Amino acid sequence: MKPEIYIKDNFITIGQLLKKIGLIQTGGGAKFYLESNKVLINNKKPEGRNTKVKNGDLLIINSNIFIVKKETVSD
Repeated sequence: MKPEIYIKDNFITIGQLLKKIGLIQTGGGAKFYLESNKVLINNKKPEGRNTKVKNGDLLIINSNIFIVKKETVSD
């Protein structure tokens, strides 16, 4: 089982996601992080920090594997 990252909306940018999980401090750090680390979304290198990550996407960051899931709203 892969660790899960939950998002509120239908998508999140890779820059926002890296900030959300604490790998960068600001959105501006995303470009440098993406250039200097192995980051793949569904086995593809993101084109930039605004690349969208969606529900069900497989995210690989260096040697860590995550699955992205949309939060469900409970009544």
